[in-house]
Amino acid sequence: MQLKYCIREFIEDRKFKNLSNYTIKMYETNLKIFYEYCLRNEIINLSEINVSTMRKFFMEMKEKKQNNVGTLNNKIRTMKAFFNYLVEEEIIDQKENPMRKIKQVKQDVKIEVPTDQQVKQIIRHFERQAYRNGAFIGNRNRTIVIFLISTGIRRGELVNMKWSDIDFQNNSIKVFGKKRQIASIPMTVKLRKELAEWKIICEHQFKEVGDYVFCTRNNRQLTDEGVSGVFKRLRRDMGESIGKIHCHSFRHYFASKAIQNGLDMNTLQKILRHESTKITQVYVNLWGTAIHEQNEKYNPLNSLDI
Repeated sequence: MQLKYCIREFIEDRKFKNLSNYTIKMYETNLKIFYEYCLRNEIINLSEINVSTMRKFFMEMKEKKQNNVGTLNNKIRTMKAFFNYLVEEEIIDQKENPMRKIKQVKQDVKIEVPTDQQVKQIIRHFERQAYRNGAFIGNRNRTIVIFLISTGIRRGELVNMKWSDIDFQNNSIKVFGKKRQIASIPMTVKLRKELAEWKIICEHQFKEVGDYVFCTRNNRQLTDEGVSGVFKRLRRDMGESIGKIHCHSFRHYFASKAIQNGLDMNTLQKILRHESTKITQVYVNLWGTAIHEQNEKYNPLNSLDI
């Protein structure tokens, strides 16, 4: 059977199963890259793909395309899902599954978190943008950052956030997360005030406020790419002073500050909506103890009269 038809059937199956647009797009992108690799190597049929084919593909992604570990593992997960689907559909046998022996690459836990000073610099940058270049975009970008650092939500959750999801009366926010799971997270009084002010700005900007909290100049839903573009331009404008900032950096910032301020792991897991405590534990391991303060308090040297 030809590879391109199998890819098409797989994508249609994922859409039928109502996977998120983000996941489907990820599958489409990774499988397109794989299909183009196969064509360059004159591979068009499933029967021509084996473990060696897959290993050579991943090596090319790593060495020639310079995929980092996270990007490479993303492709490995896609290919596993694709070939597991072919096994389930009895298009190939499990013994013929070229991904059965390929595991994800081990990844060092390294999380870059913006400092308080960098976050303040970013907010001030968007405030100046609002003052100099028009209130709407600058205020929107400022509110995006404030929303991210106050909730720790993901980029896809941010762009899908509707005004109907904001409960101003009960100070809560409804979040549509991964795998279409719905959760309610608390909203601080300070964030509520910021959102109320942002809504007033939207009312002044448009004749009628749209459904989505964060929108374009044309009152259309902001896209994933649109949010990425905000931080791409931010990095260009501010340079090295803010580090390698991106949307997910503020999720890390939220988690690190929450733990350092005393939030327990179970509560953090609920707010971040991690399926497993293993992911939350990473944050706890990195920032779970105020090590310098504890060392200063309990170090035996301090109790010696020398």
